[in-house]
Amino acid sequence: MQVPSHVEYERATSVEHALMLLGRPDHRVLAGGHSLIPMMKLRLAQPGVLVDINGLAELAYIEERGGQLRIGAMARHADLLDSPEAGQHFPIFHDAERVVADPIVRLWGTVGGSLCQADPSEDLSAVFAAVRAIAVIRGQDGDREVPVREFHLGPYETVVGPGELLTEIRVPVPAHAGTGSAYEKVARRVGDWSVAAAAAALRLDQGTVEQAGIGLTAVGAEHFVAAEAEDFLRGKPATQQNFEQAAKIASEHCHPVADQRGPEDYKRHLVAELTTRALRRATDRAAERTRA
Repeated sequence: MQVPSHVEYERATSVEHALMLLGRPDHRVLAGGHSLIPMMKLRLAQPGVLVDINGLAELAYIEERGGQLRIGAMARHADLLDSPEAGQHFPIFHDAERVVADPIVRLWGTVGGSLCQADPSEDLSAVFAAVRAIAVIRGQDGDREVPVREFHLGPYETVVGPGELLTEIRVPVPAHAGTGSAYEKVARRVGDWSVAAAAAALRLDQGTVEQAGIGLTAVGAEHFVAAEAEDFLRGKPATQQNFEQAAKIASEHCHPVADQRGPEDYKRHLVAELTTRALRRATDRAAERTRA
């Protein structure tokens, strides 16, 4: 039986208490625990002290304020799935949360924990990159804001430093109706990690792409973003032909690795297909919002 190495445990009673505890060496945040605990059992993560922040209800919220959707880091996946504000402005969140693991994980796992785990196959990392979210990181000197597109430094590594805590994710609420978003994923079985997945967020003006956000999961896209495909689409008509070309560009600029989930060529094929589907569905949703 696999068991973690010896670890000490501290339970934070407030954000300030958590920051104090995290300022000490070899501390690691415990949020939902569904990613960290399995890694500890495999000895892939061996923190000296776990700082449990599950009691920080002050970080468990989803609200619209100041022209932004604000998601507390301790909001659970199930909270985001059930949020009417999230679904109204960003249906991509509901798309993604429906395919995150299983109901038990969604009830316990946290949005902030998923981002901070920085797993290359994490669904929400690509989604937040596509919608150009901002991560709010708190330290002893106050808050700093980091675009999610700059949040991940590599597999299992983020810009959150020692003595810091991700407290909130902010997403600008669309100012006009011509916006749509969607997430498409292929997994080997329900609730599994992605073989590949694509996130799309579009802002259209009379059928022309004003802004495009494309996120990719599990295929080695830098910062989970298909930047070259976004650049291609900007200023072009929102047509099937242009979507297919953008998807081809996305597939050519990612870096999938052959593993038990499939060979590299298969994953590139999925990137092209899923990106096209996500762009098409995002466009259909933008049209529905315009007509409403």
